[in-house]
Amino acid sequence: MQTRRFTQLDSVWPAGLGRRLGAMLYDGFLVTAIWIAVTVVHMLFFRYVLGQQPEEIGTTASDVLSLQLLLVFFVTLFFVFSWSRGGMTLGMQAWRLRVQTVDGYSLNLKQCLIRCAVAWLSLLAFGLGYLWVLFDKQRRSWPDIASNTQTVVLPKK
Repeated sequence: MQTRRFTQLDSVWPAGLGRRLGAMLYDGFLVTAIWIAVTVVHMLFFRYVLGQQPEEIGTTASDVLSLQLLLVFFVTLFFVFSWSRGGMTLGMQAWRLRVQTVDGYSLNLKQCLIRCAVAWLSLLAFGLGYLWVLFDKQRRSWPDIASNTQTVVLPKK
């Protein structure tokens, strides 16, 4: 993965909670669509490749675990691809947000994976990791802090 330096570095500012939540809502719809597609393919695989009867699908621990791992994998892949490529997901584009290193570069794989892992922890802590933006002087969330990145607002064109 090649990192690139972003433009408009002097005209961006730290993103507040409202914009972040708006982007998260948009991305939540995309994540739901990804999860639906993965679940359908998973079910079709168990039905037609492994030959399970419809009422048997999802009844064993391995069925459930394999689906859960696939859901996490594909959502992580979505975020890693979006953040490392252009610094933003579709939801972030709509809200004019970009995630970047503190020096203004695109994220590397390690930073993306750290952001994803800490994002799950932030949500599991009842959103506290994102509410942290309200208390941090630099408006950083837990994923920002842990991955040494920042989420910024882009100026209007």
